[in-house]
Amino acid sequence: MRPSGDVRPSLLAAVALLTDVPAQQLVRGQVGTIVEQLDDKTSLVEFSDEQGCAYAVVAFPRADLLVPPYVPEAA
Repeated sequence: MRPSGDVRPSLLAAVALLTDVPAQQLVRGQVGTIVEQLDDKTSLVEFSDEQGCAYAVVAFPRADLLVPPYVPEAA
């Protein structure tokens, strides 16, 4: 399910890709972090390895991103 066009993920939100991006070696479902809002429809997303080193920073239309639901649980 694609998010509606009026959903605007916040800066530093975790997002998952809804499409493959072979040119950047990114695949559907890969998770990145929004590092900048470029305009009303585009976000800059950074993808990092387990050590925190960025291996891709790509601009995506929001229609290609999914903000996973987050429901806090009591400890």
